[in-house]
Amino acid sequence: MSIFGKRRHVQPRTTSELLSQFTDLDGIPVSAPADPIGADEERANGRRGGRSRVNQATAPRQGHREPGRGWAAVDAARRAPVYRATTAEVGGLFPLLASNGVPAIGARLGYDTQSGGAFYVHPTEWVLRQMVTNPNLVVFGEPGRGKSSTVVALLLRMMLFGVRSLISGDVKGEYTPLLRSLGITPIALGRGSHHRLNALDLGPIRSRWGTWSTERQREELTGILARWTRLLTALAEAQGYDPTVTDEHVLSTVLNRLVGAEHGADELRPITIPDVVDQLAHPDDDLWQATRFASHRQFLDHTRQITDALSNLVVGPLSGLFDEPTNFDLDWDAPVQSMDLSLLRSRGDQAIAVALTCLGSWSSMITDLQDDGDVRIVVRDEVWRQMRLGLRAVQAVDSDLRLSRAERKIQLLVMHKPSDLLSVGAAGSQEVSIAKDLLALCSTRILLGQSTRVGDELADELGLSEREQAVLTGWAMEGQGRALWKLENRPGMKIQTVLSPTERAIFDTNAGLRSRDDQPHATPQHPTLQEPALQEPAPPTGRPGRPRLVPVSASTPDPGPDAAAPATVEHMAAAARISTNGTGHNGRGSGGAPPRR
Repeated sequence: MSIFGKRRHVQPRTTSELLSQFTDLDGIPVSAPADPIGADEERANGRRGGRSRVNQATAPRQGHREPGRGWAAVDAARRAPVYRATTAEVGGLFPLLASNGVPAIGARLGYDTQSGGAFYVHPTEWVLRQMVTNPNLVVFGEPGRGKSSTVVALLLRMMLFGVRSLISGDVKGEYTPLLRSLGITPIALGRGSHHRLNALDLGPIRSRWGTWSTERQREELTGILARWTRLLTALAEAQGYDPTVTDEHVLSTVLNRLVGAEHGADELRPITIPDVVDQLAHPDDDLWQATRFASHRQFLDHTRQITDALSNLVVGPLSGLFDEPTNFDLDWDAPVQSMDLSLLRSRGDQAIAVALTCLGSWSSMITDLQDDGDVRIVVRDEVWRQMRLGLRAVQAVDSDLRLSRAERKIQLLVMHKPSDLLSVGAAGSQEVSIAKDLLALCSTRILLGQSTRVGDELADELGLSEREQAVLTGWAMEGQGRALWKLENRPGMKIQTVLSPTERAIFDTNAGLRSRDDQPHATPQHPTLQEPALQEPAPPTGRPGRPRLVPVSASTPDPGPDAAAPATVEHMAAAARISTNGTGHNGRGSGGAPPRR
């Protein structure tokens, strides 16, 4: 017999008692569910002489196969308390859950290193989905950070979505290998080139003039004359002369007389800058009287400076480039066109700036008159060179950015650092104020690796957080193609641009530093861009003889008449498309992240 007496049996606590000690039972059922039909019989036939199991299964092992019941290991209908929390609290409880910052639509450029998902770019779709207010982009990055390869990869992959591109002034010839790989010959301007571009070219308007109504003719002519007047005053300002309102009125009158629209002509006459200079230098009586001058001598004395400024375009370092009729036609059916200015580098920075201004005005007019309805990306590389010409050059760029949505254009500005915008004029000047506001007209900012000093400038101009600034000066500097993509006030995304082997060979801006034997198929020198390796898919079945996108070095001569046919858009996409296993996401379903080492 035990000294402690008889052992008392303690009744176990019920489920409701247990729950009441740890949580609020308000609204939570605590009574045991009714036994299903036949439960007593099952207990009687249980194991060990009729004793029933304590842990009776209340649901199938994989959950109820009913809509809305989930797929769980327990019965969701009999689960005890449900806890609710805000998304901020849930993010703290589950920190590894992250979603892509942009929808999966458009050109697949690389992957988001924070979420591991694929990164897609489509500026016009971002506008339609109200993610941004305009489709314009601006790119900042130190030389060698992968700035050019990121831009060219975007142009190439957007071709699959019907977006054509126009490089309005390729200063260093970095886009020429892409065009030649596609079987397109770029328009080269400069020393040794036979191409000429009339800055006052009428373009398609000359052939369509007779088909328009009188009201449409007046409207189109007013726009073109205004564009030409801004161009000529900007070119005069580049020579050190600040045009007056009277100068603009004189130029508009001269242009109207030369083009033949003064008396409602049925056909417009082509004009060039030498024609304008000749009219200013030798005005007839009708001209100086129509512009309200007292005498022939007063007209000459007032217009002497602007006449001399425009004469420098005829006899100066740019003579023969923009003062003759245009002798080439752009193929608007081609996916990309480029104006190569690399041959002008020997003529100085001012010559390049004037050429960029002429090309900007001409390409803007030509694309405005295209009625094909296509969206075009207009690349303006080193645009700060053009804006250094003066106030009117800055205003021209500002106008193009503001009208991008109405004109179905995606303006893409390429610069090194924010101080490029501050160098367009004196501190506190109107030029600098307008140039700094250009960043607000570019909703998408692509920020590649920068030094600490430049990172501070970007943080001040774009309102970057400390973490975003650390990404620019740290992570983005550790490899090529790394950039912080910032869409207006949204948090920045750490994006790694991924190139295929074919693209790496074509976009190699260091080709000139390598020996000629290593240029065509050189081993990629960018370890960051090598992983994950992008394999070029095989040609589509049924079309084995179609040409492919092939790497061509920058020094390759123009293709001759017997050259192979240009590569198709499908094969351009084949070179740009990330290798898949049928899912289209690098063998990892919708995530698209590269394999981790």
